[in-house]
Amino acid sequence: MDRDSDLSDSLMQAGRALRRRWWTALEEWDVSPHQARALRTVCVQGEARLSEIAAKLRIAPRSATEVVDSLEQRGLVERRPDPADRRAVLVVATDAGRETYAVTDHARHTAAAEFFGRLSDPEREQLATLLHRLLD
Repeated sequence: MDRDSDLSDSLMQAGRALRRRWWTALEEWDVSPHQARALRTVCVQGEARLSEIAAKLRIAPRSATEVVDSLEQRGLVERRPDPADRRAVLVVATDAGRETYAVTDHARHTAAAEFFGRLSDPEREQLATLLHRLLD
């Protein structure tokens, strides 16, 4: 079998396995990984434009609007006018959004720690180095 194809398949399987763990970890809060990542972006930055959220999630701006709409319907974020640009809107986390971010981010870290726990610290460092090189 082609070694690069096998490596590609293994990497894709590992990514899907990690994503499944994250989905499972987030089920309790009825939050999808995209919603959790969008909420994380808003909470970490304090506020974010839809274009920034789309860029962080690597999705189309229209899709980011749908993600933010779902968070807004649940009372986790709100839209505010951007004082620097009347045409732009900022997305800001509510108190409930910050609380949800705190617990879902902890769940994400726990799921990742369990997944990567099979690797030693040097192996984790090596994997991180290799992945960063591939993504640069």
